[in-house]
Amino acid sequence: QVQLVESGGGSVQAGGSLRLSCAASGYTYSNYRMGWFRQAPGKEREGVAGIDSRGATDYTDSVKGRFTVSRDNAKDTMYLQMNRLKPEDTAMYYCAMASSWGLGPTLNINVYTYWGQGTQVTVSS
Repeated sequence: QVQLVESGGGSVQAGGSLRLSCAASGYTYSNYRMGWFRQAPGKEREGVAGIDSRGATDYTDSVKGRFTVSRDNAKDTMYLQMNRLKPEDTAMYYCAMASSWGLGPTLNINVYTYWGQGTQVTVSS
């Protein structure tokens, strides 16, 4: 049974930084694509960053240059380094993992099968 557990959320002022972690267990983690998504109140869940098994990455336009996704396959952990945070980054952040092999990172929510419980990020102005 796959489990994804996020950590590292919190409250920061605009311009600050946070590092989210997603620990995976119960699966061959390193073979599959993973991603970070976020959902603000009243809004749809959106893809933030994706990373494939080779470490190739993709980002939504609003976070390019500020966020960095990475993975440590030896630790079965994915990270999201978030710098220069803005109030509009406030949301619940979720990590996700695909259940089938695929090339290339993706922000397509339909690709992902397994989800964590989420960690809250709040950015104040």
